Amino acid sequence: MSLFKKIVMFFLTLQERRLTNNLNKTLGVKSNSKRKSFYTNGCFMSFDAIAESEKTKMEEELALILKSSNYEPKEVLEYIKKHGTSVFYIDNSKSLNSIGENEGFIYPQKGAKALYLSLLVKQGFNLKTNEMFILTKGEINKYYFIYHFYNWYAFKHNIAGMDRDSQELLKKFLFSSSEEDFSKLQLADIYKLKDAIKQDKASIEFVFKLCRQYEGTKQALQKLKENGANL
Repeated sequence: MSLFKKIVMFFLTLQERRLTNNLNKTLGVKSNSKRKSFYTNGCFMSFDAIAESEKTKMEEELALILKSSNYEPKEVLEYIKKHGTSVFYIDNSKSLNSIGENEGFIYPQKGAKALYLSLLVKQGFNLKTNEMFILTKGEINKYYFIYHFYNWYAFKHNIAGMDRDSQELLKKFLFSSSEEDFSKLQLADIYKLKDAIKQDKASIEFVFKLCRQYEGTKQALQKLKENGANL
């Protein structure tokens, strides 16, 4: 691994640690809380171990899909559409930025935001929308796209932290300066937020694993930052 890549991974690790520590400090939750375990096939297995196993399996599947599609976003988008997710194109991403979204994978929405998105992609007046991809017209940066494809795939497979509520909590935690809001969270929401932080880090790390196969890692990192990945 090059020095640059090592530096990137170092800062990713620091970010995950900072977010988790801030969350624990704000909410008064101990990071070493015990998770349940159970007995199977002659040994004890923790839920954390199961989650890690599911993540490994999912990433193996993702890698195969991407390889079969030659890592081309347009081919992957055909796969996405075949699995029931709509893909829309807009002229400028600023229309998404105004509601706190970035181009790429958009989680199911409801209320005013759902109405705004429906009108934006010319789907009429809807107060509830399914998950979708919204992209600006033109060339798609493959590294940024893979980050969103990972999130979509995890969402479709019901991976903890990739549901709409968890992701909304993550956005609020990353961009809100108020600690009072988080001190009022219920325990279930606390774990949703922690899972969302963990999965966001996992999606970024997956991108950089694939970056090792290509040139242009610096450009990939810059594009992720420009388009709103949580670096």
